[in-house]
Amino acid sequence: MTSKPSSRKQLARLRRHQVPAWWTDAKLGIFIHWTLAAVPAFAPRESEYKELLIEKQHDAFSLSPYVEWYENSLRFPGSPVANFHREHFGDAPYSSFAPIFESGLDSWDPEQWAAQFAATGARYVVLVAKHHDGYCLWPSDVPNPHRPGWNSSRDIVGELADAVRAQSMRFGIYYSGGLDWTFCNTPMGSLGSLMAAVPQGDYPAYAEAQVRELIERYQPSVLWNDIAWPQRGPSLWKLFADYYEVVPDGVVNDRWMPYNAAFRLAKSSLGRSLIDRVIARQTEAAGGLVPPKPPYFDVRTPEYVTFPTIQRTPFECVRGMDHSFGYNAASTPEDFISRDDLLWLLTDITAKGGNLLLNVGPRGRDAQIPDEQQERLAWLAGWSPTTARALQGTRPFTQPGTETPEGAPLRYATRGRAIYAILQHPGREATLTGVHASPTSTVTDSGGSPLNWRASDQGLVVQLGDRGMAAEPVVVVIHDGHARSGS
Repeated sequence: MTSKPSSRKQLARLRRHQVPAWWTDAKLGIFIHWTLAAVPAFAPRESEYKELLIEKQHDAFSLSPYVEWYENSLRFPGSPVANFHREHFGDAPYSSFAPIFESGLDSWDPEQWAAQFAATGARYVVLVAKHHDGYCLWPSDVPNPHRPGWNSSRDIVGELADAVRAQSMRFGIYYSGGLDWTFCNTPMGSLGSLMAAVPQGDYPAYAEAQVRELIERYQPSVLWNDIAWPQRGPSLWKLFADYYEVVPDGVVNDRWMPYNAAFRLAKSSLGRSLIDRVIARQTEAAGGLVPPKPPYFDVRTPEYVTFPTIQRTPFECVRGMDHSFGYNAASTPEDFISRDDLLWLLTDITAKGGNLLLNVGPRGRDAQIPDEQQERLAWLAGWSPTTARALQGTRPFTQPGTETPEGAPLRYATRGRAIYAILQHPGREATLTGVHASPTSTVTDSGGSPLNWRASDQGLVVQLGDRGMAAEPVVVVIHDGHARSGS
């Protein structure tokens, strides 16, 4: 009779936790998916994940463009992954990739990675410590009862945590709490079958013990779960409370849906079909995957999609540089996000109150970041001196912005008494329709150099000169400005 009130009290206490300023100020984080699947490094690239959820509801995961789902896709005879595996590896099991991965660690330099991530302006790094294949990137003291020794001998989590923190960034940990294919190896074709495959039995205690081990050993600033959580609510609320005791300014994401009746519904074919249809409609309406809200979380995590408007709830858009999080050797140049799209994505997300968690997928054979991904990190690093001043620490303006009368995309952010206007390819003159400046206001570029401006009926007209012809987005700072009436 006392469990429900106790659970409500636990939730009430958790909800007093505030998302820390370090996270809200950050704007950019780096995600790292580095699993055994990065050894074969193959997934079909013809369809994006969201398209599969909408158009191929019942067998989406057999065709997944996510390399890290390789072991599941392999279980579907005739799937692209099964055909690839048979051609290149014969009947070798997925576990045969572990020695290759381990051998590649001889070439791994965590300090180099951390320096490269810091150069982009990223303020935090989240490493996948255990993905759905169950392989742990730290020498866990929690034994896997179904696959003993299923972990790296080198403490990848600990070494990267030290390197990241040495660069004055925060370190976070991803853990797949909802799936572990060493506990449940049923092939999953759809999200309904995924929900049915959340392990029970001896798995919930195993998952909790591992997460507690990660918290105690590494004190992650971000605790990033995926899919769901195999325990019911009260146990999870206690886990969160204990985490905040260790890391008071920690952050948890929104993929901690506790095990409930919906997961039991997914055990039936009718239930799975219903779940698939509902998720397909939701994905189509949102333009991508937006996880359902669990009873407690700090930040939302839309995947390969962002929100159209300013959000009051903190959010973090997660995506890879191509169609996969894990390294896909089959990706072509056309599959990767372009320079314009990447820099503008970060700008757009910032203007709406969120962060971008951009994924890096290193190779599994030699522990190196592929050239195509390094190029994109370099684009961010080249723009970092500007964005660090214009984006980090800002909050949304009264409106995110649309475009100038001249047709240049425009976004706004604000910090203190300054308004930051970020424009994409504006040309030598741009009209800022959302802001107003008084005769005593000053307008500068991001480096503090003054810009000539004048007021017009449409807004603030700023002379950018050659700055407006730059390849990267251009930042204009209006000091002591305010929102234009009617904007």
